[in-house]
Amino acid sequence: MNGNGQFADFLQARRAQVRPEDVGLKDYGERRRVPGLRREELAMLAGISAPYYSRLEQGQSRNASPEILDAIAAALRLDDSERAHLHALARTTQRSRSTSRPRPERMTPAAAALLEAVGDTPAIALDRRSNVLAWNRTGHALFAGHLDLDSPDDPARRPNMTKLVFLDAHTRGLYADWPAKARAVVGSLRLTAGQYPDDPALASLIGELTMHSPQFAKLWADHRVLACDVGDYEMRHPLVGTLTVSQQTLQSPAGSGPRLVVATAEPDSPSQTALALLSQATAPLRTTVGADVAREKSA
Repeated sequence: MNGNGQFADFLQARRAQVRPEDVGLKDYGERRRVPGLRREELAMLAGISAPYYSRLEQGQSRNASPEILDAIAAALRLDDSERAHLHALARTTQRSRSTSRPRPERMTPAAAALLEAVGDTPAIALDRRSNVLAWNRTGHALFAGHLDLDSPDDPARRPNMTKLVFLDAHTRGLYADWPAKARAVVGSLRLTAGQYPDDPALASLIGELTMHSPQFAKLWADHRVLACDVGDYEMRHPLVGTLTVSQQTLQSPAGSGPRLVVATAEPDSPSQTALALLSQATAPLRTTVGADVAREKSA
């Protein structure tokens, strides 16, 4: 996984997804040998020469200006997230090969304090590769109650949420609309891969998922990107039944450190009641015992 290859692959994949009629071109019923637009057509729409665009798409040129990238993004009909991803990929192609590899992420005091501050609201802390660095009790119960509560503490047993979504039957069964969740997960991972093309652990994760999940491989080949800051999902939980939660991703403005994924429900809704029941059902036994003792002393 390298930045130059990702940039070229992204251009090729997205060009193939744009039909001539989508951008006002006529094909006159001719037989086309390629899906989507030809390179010459895309170059014309972007206002650049066909040979130059071909060099970009073949990974032979690394000096595209922001203006040219914006023109290509407009021709490909990219949304804001996809446009930002194109710029990020272009920046990685211009970096020196000596760029240091990103270091493994760990829980920071600030992330730990935020996880503590959300209380009983389900929350999990993830690194850029979607490894679970920590979770609170209700976050564990909502997203992965079939796993050991302390599994994030051991790097050898640390859960990976992307793997769980694609390779774990329990997690897959949690989502009523699993394809939508799968697209969101892959779209977010695409953004991360564009930002960290020299991360060997990230490349290994993508390779493993591609080998073991045909659904992941198909979605990954589409080169779709998606910023998953907020997403609403209907979940079918084995303890509290069906509920709808809003999964929000929180991170420092600098984009560094763990991401905190927090699940909330609409106030005064059945889903909020279900989350409250989940919190009660998974409360530590010592809390209940302590309350009983306190009541006996006050009687």
